[in-house]
Amino acid sequence: MTNILPFKGLRFDVSKTDLKDILVPPYDVVQPEERSLYYERSPYNAIRLELTRDKSDEDLTDYSEVRQTLDNWRNEAVLLRDETPLYYALRQRFQSSEGDSYQRLGFFGALRLEPYENSIVLPHERTLAGPKRDRLKILRATQANMSSVMMLYEDRADTLCSVLDQALCGAEAVRAIDDSGINHTFCPLRDPEMISEVTSFMANRQVVIADGHHRYETALTYRDERRSEGSTELDVEQPWDRTLAYFTNAFSEGSLLLPIHRLLKDVRVPRLNEWKSLLPNWSMLEVRLSSPDNLDSILNDYLSPLKDRPAFAADDGTGSLLIFHRNPSASVSIRVIHEEVIEGALGLSESAVRDGALGFKKSVKIAAREVRRGSAALGLYLNALTPDDVFRVTRSGDVLPQKSTFFYPKLPSGLVFRPHEV
Repeated sequence: MTNILPFKGLRFDVSKTDLKDILVPPYDVVQPEERSLYYERSPYNAIRLELTRDKSDEDLTDYSEVRQTLDNWRNEAVLLRDETPLYYALRQRFQSSEGDSYQRLGFFGALRLEPYENSIVLPHERTLAGPKRDRLKILRATQANMSSVMMLYEDRADTLCSVLDQALCGAEAVRAIDDSGINHTFCPLRDPEMISEVTSFMANRQVVIADGHHRYETALTYRDERRSEGSTELDVEQPWDRTLAYFTNAFSEGSLLLPIHRLLKDVRVPRLNEWKSLLPNWSMLEVRLSSPDNLDSILNDYLSPLKDRPAFAADDGTGSLLIFHRNPSASVSIRVIHEEVIEGALGLSESAVRDGALGFKKSVKIAAREVRRGSAALGLYLNALTPDDVFRVTRSGDVLPQKSTFFYPKLPSGLVFRPHEV
């Protein structure tokens, strides 16, 4: 079902540069003011293969300078390409905001591109045109996959865990701790039997895009462009028929799925009695909120126990937090909240949301502070979805509202690249 193969990865020679100075968060996570920080950290920081130094230069660049940088690093032997096709294992050890320790295991491979309608690679969110135009420019310039799509598969027995663990204990493993305190251990998977086991195991599974919808759809567009040139036989696989992807088990203990909270900017906040009439099928509880610093404990006490049903907390910055919930629904909670609350009760249409009427924050405290600064009129704080929610939606052929999930931690760029070369 899912066609994954090892590939000849392009990797940094860690005897010439320190891995911790190379790694950079995904291109869509780096804030404009942070770009210079990574540029200055090292002349080999991976941001130089992902983003312009100044965001204002993005619209005009064709990313030819990225291709030149890539070629220079290969000529200097700072980047070396493996001689044989391999998978690449990655372990990430990290802590949650509550201080609990986790580890996520996964591997990088070359995924054969499939249109969504084939139901092999499944999306779970809608995409925007702007990021895809920018990523297409860099793919055309470099003819290489600079960053990875993150894919989820379902394996409740965690079958590949022992294979990846064994590889990561080998002598080739390299380690780095990033700015967020996440401990990365990375190594090639060389054993032919292990490679065969991974390939055959994944062949029987669907995969869901956890992160990187724009990169995946851009890779499909680029593939179709190259095919339209007519220079190769369509039944002979070419490098652009695949993309770089990272695969991890959605149901392992280290799979941490966090909520993304909503900020409503220009909306009239209902009064207490209005909420009851606007949401007649919802129960409401008012809780005193003296400070955003108390939010985590309040949400843990009042919102977290409602994970089995549509529920949210509304914060208008006046010192009261309203906890809403309703009976369980066949639809996932985030869709119910968008349809009945954001669109229904508060009157924000899908087009208004697309035009920026809705903001998104991963940190509930940052969201609360924006409400108190007047940057938003209302904050809606949510529970996280579950992996079962994500697979249930995608297998039905549906997608979730934009920014419904946050799989933590993000994948860094700089561990391995995939040039479109045989």
